[in-house]
Amino acid sequence: VLTPAAVRRPEPQGDALLIPEGRPAGPVVAAWLKQLALIRLRAACDGFSARLGRPYRAIVLRDTRSRWGSCTQDGRLMFSWRLAMAPPLVLDYVAAHEVAHLAHMDHSARFWAQTEALMPGHAPHRAWLRAQGGDLMLWRFRD
Repeated sequence: VLTPAAVRRPEPQGDALLIPEGRPAGPVVAAWLKQLALIRLRAACDGFSARLGRPYRAIVLRDTRSRWGSCTQDGRLMFSWRLAMAPPLVLDYVAAHEVAHLAHMDHSARFWAQTEALMPGHAPHRAWLRAQGGDLMLWRFRD
């Protein structure tokens, strides 16, 4: 529940997200979600990258409609910032998936084995994204 309050920046409080009074809710919440996504994705990618032994070059956030993430040949990892609205383990799965591409730039059996090695038991999180991910795209952040 978005709740205007005397705060400088959004603050989760129970089931509410306190947002600064007098500011447009949509852009404020979108900016907060982008920051949250970057913090969580950076932590997840740092951990998976260290385990893999391959560094990534950068993390870029976008508002993509067709992909949750991608990895370029030069090691740039791109993610939808809307992953911040997904359960944390789903965000972690997408991070593991993209980091696995640092070793295998395809979706071969070796790639999926690498993803499983980075995040054992990832299948339910992948399934959640397939079943529920579309709902994250329905949110609009305009006032």
